[in-house]
Amino acid sequence: MATNVNKPSKSFAEFFAGIGLMRIGLERAGWRVAFANDIDEDKQRMYRDHFGDNEEFVLGDVHKLDACEIPDIALATASFPCNDLSLAGARRGLAGDQSSAFWGFVDVLTKMGQRRPPMVLLENVTGFLSSHEGNDFRDALLALNRLGYAVDALIIDARRFVPQSRQRLFVIGMRTPNVSALNDTPKFYESDCRPPALADFIMWNADINWRIRQLSPLPVPTTLLPDILEDLSPNSQVWWSRERADYLLNQMSPKHRAQAEVMIQGKRITYGTVFRRVRKERSMAELRIDGIAGCLRTPRGGSGRQILFAAGRGRFAVRLLTPRECARLMGADDFVINVPLNQAFFGFGDAVCVPVIEWIARNYLNNVWEEDYASQEITNKIENFVSYRKTRRK
Repeated sequence: MATNVNKPSKSFAEFFAGIGLMRIGLERAGWRVAFANDIDEDKQRMYRDHFGDNEEFVLGDVHKLDACEIPDIALATASFPCNDLSLAGARRGLAGDQSSAFWGFVDVLTKMGQRRPPMVLLENVTGFLSSHEGNDFRDALLALNRLGYAVDALIIDARRFVPQSRQRLFVIGMRTPNVSALNDTPKFYESDCRPPALADFIMWNADINWRIRQLSPLPVPTTLLPDILEDLSPNSQVWWSRERADYLLNQMSPKHRAQAEVMIQGKRITYGTVFRRVRKERSMAELRIDGIAGCLRTPRGGSGRQILFAAGRGRFAVRLLTPRECARLMGADDFVINVPLNQAFFGFGDAVCVPVIEWIARNYLNNVWEEDYASQEITNKIENFVSYRKTRRK
C-alpha cells in the first residue's frame, strides 16, 4: 500500500521574503511556497509584480505575526536584516534595531509549538560569524538548539554560480533528538563550504548541538561580467555624459587610474566595475577588473550603486549597472521589473542569489527531507488512513 502513496509536497514559509528570490531558488529544486512575510511595501510590490497577487504574502512586522495563521510547513527560511551585523551598521549585532528581527522569527517558531517545521534555513552576511566576537552567532545557534534543532553552517560565495562576489553565511537547522558528536580533528570540517574561520568556530563551540553533513564540491565558475551585460546602444541615455565620466576617472587613485588607462589603450573593449568609497574623508572611485562584479548592495546615500566602466581602442564610457543586469547577477534573469531604478537596486541588493539557494536545496535540504522526514510523514499518513478506515467500519 505504501508504494501507492505520493510523497508529501515540500512546502516552505519564507520570512523576510523581500522580492522572492529565496522562493525562486527553492521552487527550482521542487519546493512549494505556503507563506511569505516581509515588512517592506516596495519589496512586496516587486514580489507581486513577478509572482502575481498571491494570498500567501503577509505584509507586516515579524514581531506581530500570529503563529496560528502560519500553515504547517516542512521548512522555514529567514533572510533577516543584515544591517547591524556589518560595518555599515556599526556592528550593533542581534541587539540592533533591524537585525534583532531574528528574535521575532524565533518567537514565531516558539509559538508554533509542535507544529514547528522539521527544517529551518537562515541566511546573512559573513559578518554574522564574527559579530560581537562570535557571540551573536553562538546565541542564534543555541536559540535554535532550544527549539529542538541541531545545526550546520555553510559559507558560499555567489561567484561559484554568477559573476558576482557575494559571500553569505547559511545555517541549516534540523529537528532531531541526536546529540552533537564532533570529530576532534579541526581540518575535518574545512571544505568548499566551510572555510577555516567557520571550521574553527564549530570546533571551539562543541557544546552547540551540531549536525555536520558532508557535501559535494561547489561548481567551478564559468561566467564573467560581460556574459550578463545588456547590449545597449552607444547612444543610449543610460551612458553618462563625458563630463561626468571624466569626473569618475579623476576620482581614482593612481593605481586604479593606471589600470583604467591600460583598459582604455587596449585593442578590444573590456569591462570593469566601480564603487565609490570614502577614503581619508575623500570620495574615491575603486575599479575592479577581474571580470567579477562587486557585491550588489542597497543604494543608501548613492554609494551602493555599482558602476560599469567600459574601455578600449582609446576611449571609455561609464554607466550604472541596469536593473536587468542586477537580476542576472542574482541568477534571476527573467525577473519581472516594473519599478523605478533605485527601488530595483534596493530589491536586488537585499536579496539572495537564486542558484546558491537552488544548490543548497538540491544538495542539502532535499537529501535531509528524503532521509529523515518524508518517509515518516508518509507513514503517518498511512497510519491515519488505516485508523480512519477502522473507525468507519465500526
